Amino acid sequence: MRLTLRTNLAMRTLMHCAVRFPESLRTADVARACNASFHHVAQVVNKLESEGFLNTARGRGGGISLAMASDDISVGKVVRLFEGDMPFAECMNADRNTCPLTSACRLKGMLCEALGAFYGALDRFTLTDLIAGNTDLARIFDEGEAENDDCVSA
Repeated sequence: MRLTLRTNLAMRTLMHCAVRFPESLRTADVARACNASFHHVAQVVNKLESEGFLNTARGRGGGISLAMASDDISVGKVVRLFEGDMPFAECMNADRNTCPLTSACRLKGMLCEALGAFYGALDRFTLTDLIAGNTDLARIFDEGEAENDDCVSA
């Protein structure tokens, strides 16, 4: 199993916002800190905002920030948001399943059970678990901002 780029960026964006809470961040700063394209981060921010995870404000003094407490943001819920619409296997997509073994195969049931366990494990963790006491993470974000300040003042 492998997470998509969007899921990965969603978690990085939320972690950055949580570390800086209650400050607002610019999407460009998040993209830079996450080593990602602005376009991809903007798409992720849009989805996170529409699902109530982020607040966004345009214009001078605007930016993005957490819309709820980091304790209320389940890692499992975020992963489901970005991964849930993609079937794990062909047989899990009723519209596109062409597998001739479907009527006798037991693999689908096993995969569904495994996915349930995977999401169940992620549901036990919140954004707070990712950032609380994580001074190394905060330092990485600080260093990224310091590099950005150096570029601006030059």
